[in-house]
Amino acid sequence: MKNTKQVKVFKRRVYSVLGFFLDILKVLKKPGLAIRAGLGDAVSSRFRQRLYLSVIAVNGCRYCTYLHTREAMHAGLSQEEINRLLTGGIENVPMDEAKALLYAQHWADNNGQPDWQARADLVEAYGKQNSRAIEMVLLLIQIGSLSGNSFDYFLYRISGGCWGLTQKDE
Repeated sequence: MKNTKQVKVFKRRVYSVLGFFLDILKVLKKPGLAIRAGLGDAVSSRFRQRLYLSVIAVNGCRYCTYLHTREAMHAGLSQEEINRLLTGGIENVPMDEAKALLYAQHWADNNGQPDWQARADLVEAYGKQNSRAIEMVLLLIQIGSLSGNSFDYFLYRISGGCWGLTQKDE
């Protein structure tokens, strides 16, 4: 009789060392925008959380899911809307945010390298300055979520596949 041990596979996206440092450099080149986008007035708190959840839906970081679910609730999003965003749905979001949320998913799917037409559509809809703020929000959550996934991958590797996985991964 054959041993049919099922091998667990780590399915989430992780950072390369170079990718991490390049993304950090992008933030360091524009610290004022990073602060305004991530904490300040460039993007409203609710909109920022919707953007975060849209990227988290693509990257699947369990740490970011936990943190930003709580932050989104504090910002006034309903549990129903949070759950929908975490599965990639954008139904019933404010119409003026829908295009940016779709862009956020596309941006994350393409590892921060959206196609030119998608970016042009974003700039047309939100203007150059607001588009830059939106992209900085996306970059900030990308750094967080891929770092969290990379930490989980490290746990997965040192434990022989026992740690670092969620039920969703198995």
